[in-house]
Amino acid sequence: MVEFRLPRNSRVRVGKAHPVPQGSARRIRFKIYRHDPDSGTGPRLDTFEVDRDTCGEMVLDALITIKSEMDSTLVFRRSCREGVCGSCAMNIDGVNTLACTKPLDDISGDVRVYPLPHMRVIRDLVTDVSHVYGQLASVKPWLRSQSAAPEARERLQSPDEREKLDGLYECILCFCCQTACPSYWWNSETFPGPAVLLQAYRWVADSRDEAGDERIAELDGADELFRCRTIVNCTSACPKGLNPARAIAEAKKRAAQSHR
Repeated sequence: MVEFRLPRNSRVRVGKAHPVPQGSARRIRFKIYRHDPDSGTGPRLDTFEVDRDTCGEMVLDALITIKSEMDSTLVFRRSCREGVCGSCAMNIDGVNTLACTKPLDDISGDVRVYPLPHMRVIRDLVTDVSHVYGQLASVKPWLRSQSAAPEARERLQSPDEREKLDGLYECILCFCCQTACPSYWWNSETFPGPAVLLQAYRWVADSRDEAGDERIAELDGADELFRCRTIVNCTSACPKGLNPARAIAEAKKRAAQSHR
């Protein structure tokens, strides 16, 4: 696993400390990034101690305990708690992952929790994903077909055609890969990023879609598809075990074939 350590920032000041109640036999310390852009005070790291005997097994369980019992002003996203919705994506112990599927037992020492890197922070652990969702919409991630839909049944696929979607359709748009990609860090205005490119290729690979050539043509450029440098941070960061780098490589191959 490649770790994405956030650089030490002297402007992130030491914040409040919330010790665990007396009598706790097992405790774990959290250092959590806090920032309210409207406050004008700048970011800080607050320290919380959680009793392991009274909270669940995952980082998200501890964050909910902290918000419920220690500091109700802590802000983070969460929903399904099953690794399905992607809402609770954040940087935990230096790695982009999902708080709901990150076991506390996998972390030694203090648990450092930051928002996803290289994105504008709305507040605390919540980042602004409006730009990346705009990029997602630009690749039209839905079935595009000129032929009429069959009457009284769905569009069919063979088992082999359906198998080509494995490793693509499971993406939950948590953007862990997107925010682990150096090419996206420095070129986010023009480079769609690994999550968006994977979503685009998911439809290129779909036998029911009839706009594959058009989709590739829309991405075939030095600032789009070929801005990927195959660093493979995206694949290392995916909490679902997907391989965005491979999907991008297949899209590049398809683009190269179209130039012949």
